[in-house]
Amino acid sequence: MKKKSVLLLALMVIIAIVLNYVAFIGFNVAGFNYGGVFDKDKGIRKGIDLAGGSVITFQASKDNPTDQEMSIVESIFNARMNNAGYTETRISKGNNGQITVEIPSVTDTDTAASLLGSTAKLTFQDADGNVVLDGATDIKGAEYKYGQTSSSSSASSAYVELTLKPEAVSKFAEATKKAASESQGRNYIAIVMDGQAISAPTVSKEINSETCIIEGNFTPETAQELANQIKSGQLPFELNVISKETVGAELGADALPTSLKAAGIGLLIIMLFMIIMYRMSGLLASIALAIYVGLISLVLGVMRVNLSLSGIAGIITSLGMAVDANVIIFERMKEELKLGKTIKASVDSGFNKAFSAILDSNVTTIISCVVLYLSGIGTIRGFAVTLGIGVVISMFTAIVVTKLLLKQLVNFRFNNRKLFCA
Repeated sequence: MKKKSVLLLALMVIIAIVLNYVAFIGFNVAGFNYGGVFDKDKGIRKGIDLAGGSVITFQASKDNPTDQEMSIVESIFNARMNNAGYTETRISKGNNGQITVEIPSVTDTDTAASLLGSTAKLTFQDADGNVVLDGATDIKGAEYKYGQTSSSSSASSAYVELTLKPEAVSKFAEATKKAASESQGRNYIAIVMDGQAISAPTVSKEINSETCIIEGNFTPETAQELANQIKSGQLPFELNVISKETVGAELGADALPTSLKAAGIGLLIIMLFMIIMYRMSGLLASIALAIYVGLISLVLGVMRVNLSLSGIAGIITSLGMAVDANVIIFERMKEELKLGKTIKASVDSGFNKAFSAILDSNVTTIISCVVLYLSGIGTIRGFAVTLGIGVVISMFTAIVVTKLLLKQLVNFRFNNRKLFCA
């Protein structure tokens, strides 16, 4: 048993070292090359405050466009940037039809302006990819509404009311009749913008009228967004570029290395504190913390997350939560040891009693991250993404990895309780 525990403890140390090496240095296996979390082609993307980027200002060709029309433009820009992976893009509306977009890590302003300023291409397609309706010529409008979707329904919900042009009714009736007869999983009409499906409503029967509804698990915000995206296919004005420039990093070229150095020093101080306060338990928690650093760095790099100052704040916050979870567990263990329980019983009881508190706090944090992400604001979304990923990984390392390590150490049957944070 002791030999097995020694091997497992050694294996976890090796895993921590390998994870951090892979995350920061990279690897090349079977033709798959990953250059590490800071690789410019396959690693994280730096936000505009860390790496600079492009700032492009557009002017609507129409005089005095309405707020709703400008909101549609903003919705299109957000969708295009998110589809391209630039979740840290900042979009701000100005006066008299101006809108400014700040795109991190992109220095080719001509390509960026072309991507953003092109007319949105909206189509309705069946399961085989055939275009059944064209957004520019067949759709008259789309409106967000809230209420009962049928006379038999007693509950109210958010939905989108789609209005077709008279000449498109027969085409849509034929397409919906065909879709309704298809098998489960193919009985839908997809709404596609710029090659990306933004919704795929299921069709249950033929629709032979100028108006129909799109319902589902909509919130008022998501229903309004879908209505705006559908209306964008008939955007009544073009956007002209009035200025475009490349800007440097707001925080300077040394901002990220300095932040990393500070994070490394802080991590070492945390580990030292855990070892002093909780002895062997703190040492094992430090190993789990090293695994956490490797995992979150690898995930952020593979996902190519846009990292800005707010994203760094999210990572550091999740790091604090990982340590906080261990502190709660170890304090529970100390209470159990003081009651005279064995070390093994104290470890089991400490984890069991701390689990509900840790789970509740982390779940509420994840819910907050989802709400922040749905806000649609670039910098806030960056914070939400890194914090959410960090919280999930920190739960795994604090609850699963630390517990596994402690259980292996318990197998040595130490009699000195002071080795276990007593």
